[in-house]
Amino acid sequence: MTEENQAETEKTKRYKEARQHFRAARQAMRKSVEAYLPPGVLENRRLARKEFLIGVRTLVDAAIQTIEDSTKES
Repeated sequence: MTEENQAETEKTKRYKEARQHFRAARQAMRKSVEAYLPPGVLENRRLARKEFLIGVRTLVDAAIQTIEDSTKES
């Protein structure tokens, strides 16, 4: 392995380690915030996120249908 490849491997290891620390920090922060919220808030937030994503899916489906309709007419 050349010195350049070895240096790149070490750099990659440091980035992976940093990402692991960031993930752990995010999880710890999330747990601390959730401890302050009543359980119903978390469920409502999950349902709101789901409804939002369903709305986005509906818009994407409509856009796809519009494209398909316009190509059929051509």
